[in-house]
Amino acid sequence: MYVGHGSASSGGVALTFHTAGDPLIVADILSQANHLAVKATFFLVGTWAAANPGTVARIVEEGHDLGNHTWSHTDLAHLAPGPMFDEIERCANVLQSLTGSIGKWFRPSQIDVPTAAILAQAGHAGYTTSVGFDVDPLDYTDPGAAAIEARARPRLHPGAIVSLHTLYTGTAEAFTPVVEAVRASGLEPVTVSTLLG
Repeated sequence: MYVGHGSASSGGVALTFHTAGDPLIVADILSQANHLAVKATFFLVGTWAAANPGTVARIVEEGHDLGNHTWSHTDLAHLAPGPMFDEIERCANVLQSLTGSIGKWFRPSQIDVPTAAILAQAGHAGYTTSVGFDVDPLDYTDPGAAAIEARARPRLHPGAIVSLHTLYTGTAEAFTPVVEAVRASGLEPVTVSTLLG
């Protein structure tokens, strides 16, 4: 099934990261999260995870959620079912080998809301839930930290799932301000597992 947000009765907001790019940006976000006592959810691109096992281990050791974001971040919706499954399964296999688990959550690459075919292949690979988002500050356009925080802040609400990317330093610089904005709204940053159960 596809889930785009949590319950409106929740006091939590899930901060989620499409995870690829410079591992130093991920390390910066993890250090801030540790300082702020915040847990987040990282949807890993399989090729990135395979190349950065130490960072993957740190994500797990520090108590964050892991999810599958396909093997190569291809345009999943335009693949036939077989190659679509392979993209999901290859990432799952890397997560399994590095962490002992395929992770509970899936997020498709290059499409926000999965098609029925994507949901079917994700289910075949062992995932029951495809996790979307309903707060998108468009950080992948590299607008800078101030713009990311300003775009996210007014859209925060109980049960929100925020889409972020580990591609640019601006996202790392926005992380603490976004966490502060969540808390200023009377909410608390949580993992997808905490938000969705």
